[in-house]
Amino acid sequence: MNLHSLTDQQILVIGDVMLDCYVWGDVSRISPEAPVPVVKVGEKTDVMGGAGNVASNLAGLGCSVTLIGVKGNDAAGNRLGGLCLEKGIESALVTIKQRPTTTKTRIMARKQQLFRLDEEEIRILDDTEKKAILSLFEDKLPSSDAVILSDYGKGIMQTPGMCQELIALCKTYRVPSLVDPKGKNWERYTGATCITPNTLELETISETSFDHDEDILMDIVSRTKKKYKVKCLVLTRGSKGMFVADSDIPPLFLPTQAREVFDVSGAGDTVIATLAAGVASGLSFIKAAELANIAAGIVVGKVGTQPVNLMELDLAIQEKAMHGQDKIEGYYKLDSVIAAKTRIQSWKSKKETVVFTNGCFDLLHPGHVDLLHKARELGDRLVVGLNSDLSVTRLKGEKRPILAEQDRAAILSALSCVDLVVIFSEDTPLSILEILKPDILVKGADYKPEDVVGKDLVESYGGKICLVPLIDGYSTSGIEKRILERS
Repeated sequence: MNLHSLTDQQILVIGDVMLDCYVWGDVSRISPEAPVPVVKVGEKTDVMGGAGNVASNLAGLGCSVTLIGVKGNDAAGNRLGGLCLEKGIESALVTIKQRPTTTKTRIMARKQQLFRLDEEEIRILDDTEKKAILSLFEDKLPSSDAVILSDYGKGIMQTPGMCQELIALCKTYRVPSLVDPKGKNWERYTGATCITPNTLELETISETSFDHDEDILMDIVSRTKKKYKVKCLVLTRGSKGMFVADSDIPPLFLPTQAREVFDVSGAGDTVIATLAAGVASGLSFIKAAELANIAAGIVVGKVGTQPVNLMELDLAIQEKAMHGQDKIEGYYKLDSVIAAKTRIQSWKSKKETVVFTNGCFDLLHPGHVDLLHKARELGDRLVVGLNSDLSVTRLKGEKRPILAEQDRAAILSALSCVDLVVIFSEDTPLSILEILKPDILVKGADYKPEDVVGKDLVESYGGKICLVPLIDGYSTSGIEKRILERS
């Protein structure tokens, strides 16, 4: 499919919005005061969680998103508003002064979550708060192509009559409603278009274990769909992939697309977001679920709550088509600048040295490969900044690039020495260097140190510049010239 059709969709997300805070650090000793690890705090990052993460995934896919929920009159609530603004999400968050913004703070070390601190007040909405939410919802619904009800059990969806009124409004306006469920009371979801439970949630509601018996699974799904009058049920099964039961066609098992699993946080949010975007753009539930399955395989390869983005999803689909379903490799290496920052922080928390180099890499040749391997030998991780197509055109002329940015990213990602690829649209990598802050900046020895863009910046925070020798006789322009001479 043409993924850019997703960018034409307007999705309405309503549910429990949270602020996810990450404290990245390192553990090297046990406290003398108690048998607990001492965490030396490094950097701190904030992202939207719960329904906010669903909205972030949709924004990453290019959809127009409106987010409805509640927040407190506090710093965390203000931060949520700022994050919505940064991501281009329309914020329709109702401020409730007597209620704190739900905040989850995770202490991270060596890719592992040590513990979590929760600040929240779980309660249903009063009549005034409920009316405010329903009023916002009915105002935004007519212009929406799909609706997601993101239930995290914090009170909004448990408010008496709330879910049923939301679903009824969706039916009135003929807008598909997709529910990410919580708890044992699924009566409130009756009549929704689709429900997306995980294995534990479906086993809980059915009071039956089916993890190793697919016949029992299909029977439970069939009875669940009938009981709650839903058109489609999409079951996420962790390492076993997904199971899709759509009323229009036979059920389908989808194997997992994950190549490497670092963190499953937020994978369910990615699934329902991608599913809704696909259905809104005209895909069947089966096709949309296949897309969501690929997206989930991407996000579990990231550390912490991180959304998928359109570019890495498109690259994953291209690689799947190129190599076959079971050989999707490399796509998890392509990331947005902000997501890359989080991954780099994780690496640094483990005392890993992060090396950065950049270029157009248009027609990758032996000179490029040699430089990249030499750069990787200087540290533990290699991040490649890749000029976007528009940037290459400005630098190299109207006939360049020869290969599109996603093709160039795919080739770079296939190299074992490359750990991460970040595409930037400016002519120089200065702006992403300011965000990523690598330990070492590498360029070819044809540069003079004083001519390296970002030298002063990197050295200002204690990093260093390394110039590596180049192999003579290789350049993309030279290759292009020889091809034209022989044609």
